[in-house]
Amino acid sequence: MTLSLHYTGVLKPALSIVVPLFNEVESLPELHARLSEVLDRLERPAEIVFVDDGSTDGSMETVRRLRERDPRVRGVQFRRRYGKSAALAAGLARATGRHLVTLDADLQDDPAEIPRLLDKLDEGYDLVSGWKRGRADPLLRRAASRVFNRVTSWLTGVRLHDINCGLKAYRREVTDTIRVYGQLHRFLPVLALKEGFRLAEVEVTHHPRKYGRSKFGVARFAGGFFDLVTVLFLTRYTRSPLHLFGIAGVIALALGAAISIYLAYQRLVLSVYLSNRPLLFLGILLVIVGVQFISLGLLGEMIAAAAEASHPRQGYSIRSEVGFPDAGVPSG
Repeated sequence: MTLSLHYTGVLKPALSIVVPLFNEVESLPELHARLSEVLDRLERPAEIVFVDDGSTDGSMETVRRLRERDPRVRGVQFRRRYGKSAALAAGLARATGRHLVTLDADLQDDPAEIPRLLDKLDEGYDLVSGWKRGRADPLLRRAASRVFNRVTSWLTGVRLHDINCGLKAYRREVTDTIRVYGQLHRFLPVLALKEGFRLAEVEVTHHPRKYGRSKFGVARFAGGFFDLVTVLFLTRYTRSPLHLFGIAGVIALALGAAISIYLAYQRLVLSVYLSNRPLLFLGILLVIVGVQFISLGLLGEMIAAAAEASHPRQGYSIRSEVGFPDAGVPSG
């Protein structure tokens, strides 16, 4: 492969490695060494984009030192912690490679698997996700992950064993098309499938955590449920929210109307008093709820239409950058 474009004095990268990180100062030198070994074997112009999600342990200083030794290293530093989705969005937006690989900075993802993911991309797939079949995590986390993956696969139709694996490879078209925000990084394959991209999965090696502490917790698992609901809505009803809320509204309204007609018949024809009939209050409640759901759907339609014409705001603020042409110029 011959490239004529240049980027900061070297060939424009054909491959971008994007690494979101938070307080991983101990693992960064070893991770860089492993990545360098793999990239040297691949023999293609590459870059390593580290995105510091507001670390407080000096991780960005380590990235700067790595940059001094290796011109392939780039760095982005957030002013505060915004979350993994924001870090991935910033890294993918600044990466320039035709192929992109994401992996976590905690050394549990093995950089040696990168060539296998790229080979799968070359078979014609657009997104290749790693499958940590032999996962080196505590029992509770493995169980939670298994439940999460099975429920997500069942509800979304994405037939992957490990949807949330941090080790993934993408074609440029995928990262240019899907927008990552909130905590939707867990569902990148779902969002990609919605846009018609081809997905594949490759079994990858998973290592025990060597440094630091895991960011997994009960709150994160619970938050994943709400993120799943968000993704289901985004992939099915973003452009037609009335189809979701309208169905619930029509059902509630129909039930409420049927109850009200039945009670009206009893009162007007059969002279049955309704003052002691809880069913009357249920009928009124269902009518009100039905009208509210339909109104909510109509409001959602107006918001969706307005959003089509608006430009999404960047969801993070950058303190500094290293290794990019405009490095040192904060943005936000």
